[in-house]
Amino acid sequence: MPPHDHRITLLGKPGCHLCDDARAVVSRVAGELGVQWEERDITATPEDQAEYGEMIPVVLIDGVQHDYWRVNETRLREALAR
Repeated sequence: MPPHDHRITLLGKPGCHLCDDARAVVSRVAGELGVQWEERDITATPEDQAEYGEMIPVVLIDGVQHDYWRVNETRLREALAR
């Protein structure tokens, strides 16, 4: 699967400084590789809040959890190259 076929989802919530850091990494890597990404606020649904509340930010690649708390740029690039 070429990198541009992947989709990244960043799960976070307002006022989260780790989410701000993760957003910068995801935005940079996705932009450089031409990968689509979206951000989802976990406070919008009780399900997301219950599942991810203690883990944010969480990065999903194609709907599968990839990283949480701190996003490792190298690992993200490697996962998108697969």
